[in-house]
Amino acid sequence: MKNKNMVEVWGDNVSPISLLFAIIISVVTTMGAYFLAPQGDKTLGLFFGLGGAIVGVIICALLFKPKRVFEVEESE
Repeated sequence: MKNKNMVEVWGDNVSPISLLFAIIISVVTTMGAYFLAPQGDKTLGLFFGLGGAIVGVIICALLFKPKRVFEVEESE
């Protein structure tokens, strides 16, 4: 991808469409897991939501590979 199609987030260049899909995936997995937690137990709901967030991060890491190109120069 060309740099003109990238946006800067926290000092790193990312594709806007990949960023949008990653946010959607993370929100869906986090909220889905939160709502699967037993009703009335706020602590367990927090842990379910955290687990959903971790699942979302894993899915995004598998779907969206880095688009950086590193060039290594040999020094003498």
